Amino acid sequence: MTARQIDYESELNSAQYQAVTAGDGPILVVAGAGSGKTRTLVYRVAWLVEQGIAPGSILLLTFTRRAAGEMIARAASMLDHRCQEVVGGTFHWLANRVLHRYHKYLSLEPDFGIIDRSDSEQVINVLVGNLGFRDQHRRFPKKRTIVEIFSKAVNRAETLEQMLSREYGQFLQYQGQLSKLWEQYTTYKRQHHMMDFDDLLVYLNQLLREHRDVSLELSSQYNYVLVDEYQDTNLVQAEIVQALASFHQNVMVVGDDSQSIYSFRGAHFRNILDFPKLFPETKLFKLEENYRSPQPILDLANGIIELAREKYTKCLYTRKTEGPRPLLVRPADEGGQSEFVCQKVKELQLQGIPLREMAVLFRASYYSFDLEVALTRLGIPFVKYGGFKFIESAHVKDVLAHLRAWKNPRDRISWNRLLLLVSQVGNKRSQEILNYLGQNKQSLRRLASYAKKLPTKHGLHRLVDLFEELARPGLSVSQQVRAVRSYYEPILMTKFDDYPKRLRELDYLQDWTLKYDRLTEFLADVALEPPSNNVPQDHPDSARDHLVLSTIHSAKGLEWRAVFLISAVEGRMPSSQAYADDEALEEERRLVYVAVTRAKEFLYLCGPHRVFDRGTGFRSVPLSLFLKHLPPGRYFHYEEKVAATGGADSGPELQEEASLSPGDAVRHPFFGRGKVVAVPDSLKVQIQFEDGRTRLLHLDYAPLERVGSIY
Repeated sequence: MTARQIDYESELNSAQYQAVTAGDGPILVVAGAGSGKTRTLVYRVAWLVEQGIAPGSILLLTFTRRAAGEMIARAASMLDHRCQEVVGGTFHWLANRVLHRYHKYLSLEPDFGIIDRSDSEQVINVLVGNLGFRDQHRRFPKKRTIVEIFSKAVNRAETLEQMLSREYGQFLQYQGQLSKLWEQYTTYKRQHHMMDFDDLLVYLNQLLREHRDVSLELSSQYNYVLVDEYQDTNLVQAEIVQALASFHQNVMVVGDDSQSIYSFRGAHFRNILDFPKLFPETKLFKLEENYRSPQPILDLANGIIELAREKYTKCLYTRKTEGPRPLLVRPADEGGQSEFVCQKVKELQLQGIPLREMAVLFRASYYSFDLEVALTRLGIPFVKYGGFKFIESAHVKDVLAHLRAWKNPRDRISWNRLLLLVSQVGNKRSQEILNYLGQNKQSLRRLASYAKKLPTKHGLHRLVDLFEELARPGLSVSQQVRAVRSYYEPILMTKFDDYPKRLRELDYLQDWTLKYDRLTEFLADVALEPPSNNVPQDHPDSARDHLVLSTIHSAKGLEWRAVFLISAVEGRMPSSQAYADDEALEEERRLVYVAVTRAKEFLYLCGPHRVFDRGTGFRSVPLSLFLKHLPPGRYFHYEEKVAATGGADSGPELQEEASLSPGDAVRHPFFGRGKVVAVPDSLKVQIQFEDGRTRLLHLDYAPLERVGSIY
């Protein structure tokens, strides 16, 4: 027997080693924050290859193709080139690949296109107009909300009625219309050979469930399935994993239930908890040794997650036992919060910590606006993540629309978008042209025929010239994008005042195409795995040292030497919408856990006494309930930046309320005054508020104040 090239036992800690060398069968690795999750997956890949497993029979599923590529590259650098043959990608990438291969089984066209969220919204908008629903019903949901409802129902494997009842009760009256709209939306996509992201997963799952021969073939092809970030999978993805492993049970999933924070994308918290039910022979391993943060920060993280209702019990620890204790500060208001952050940032800079090693995290993007003004005033450069995506920018979508229409002449969404950019073409003329082009693959020839009827200076002639240029033999993907960019540049300079910035971003898009040999691959990747930031790592602007501002959701998986968590107060952390839903509150708890575990050295928690609300103006707010339960002497230093007055807290600990009874008058900081109408048990109370709505609140979470009268 050939000696192993890697000494796994010395390279890994005990828990990692046991997981990596666990052998066949279902394996669940619960990996705490900073515990070497990626390292474990990389070594698992190498270990399987060393055992003689054919690399091409190993499937690594991650949430970005880049992550899969990096893991495979790391395994190859540790072992040898065989690891490069391991198959890696996202669920959507796999679905796209499999559906093109087995399209006949589901009566799909082989050249189907993929549409993104905004394209879906555009289709929905057209269908709503055709059906006249918005004319008949003033309060009919907007296109973005409709797409969101449909997507959530699909990802959570719920009926439309279930989704409306659970999250969109205000639209239950339109269930019939929405059901008809969903049917027409599905038909439209079929007729135009399109799929949205949800369709990719649904059709793959359908293929695996309804065609056992295909399931057997794929399961035989991929004898070992590895899944990263399993806590972020939705119900459809969990079923796909189960089907892929149905014939061999060789599946390892890695994740952390305490970092499940993407339910708004359809992620299902119970997937990781229920994995042993899907695979009864599951071997469970816990990774609890943290390599990122000192113990004082981990103590706070453990304290926050300890009160979670459902979890795999684990306790993060580290060999870095010494380190500064987290600091909780309570400034007077958001201005004071911004002043504290700016001052502390400058102090850390003097200690030799670069700005890029510091991050300010927040629950929602607009919570950082006051800080952004302060940073700009003081000349502290920053970059913000969690806002508008690069690929969703209008100018990028404009360029892509030309390429998509040329590649798939039946893509009426892209045709309509690019036609409306042509001078002297409005909505009416665009529809006329679309009708003239028809549904066949001769659309490009018919466009030239239509243009011949127009004056020579009409803008449509330039578009015809562009498509003729794109059709020239031998053009690379980069050359095709350059041709579209040359055509589009004068349009962009007329359409946008900030065209220099947008031109630089098109430069980035141009550079991104250099690695592609076929336009089909580029268009599929740009839909399935778009670049997420406006300033890529190799962009000239990235050389500057920037402070990072980020939503917590966008910060997951990242780390910094110093982290500031701002607006850690009731209504913002947790958000005010979460109070009436136990599951939503538990996810908010996990969000705070994710935030504090990003810090490698310093952690600062900021909870201003007053915040500004658009509806009510300035108002006093209690400290976040996730922090109030924690005694400051044990978990953090506490620093009061203003003397407690009026409704301000006197300290971080929660004040216990006497029990409530039906008829008691209470006040909630966001829902206002109300009357207790029922007390189902010792932990819950049902209250009818002045707005007429009755809400069931949990007493552990609801910041209620008893008042003399509801009037």
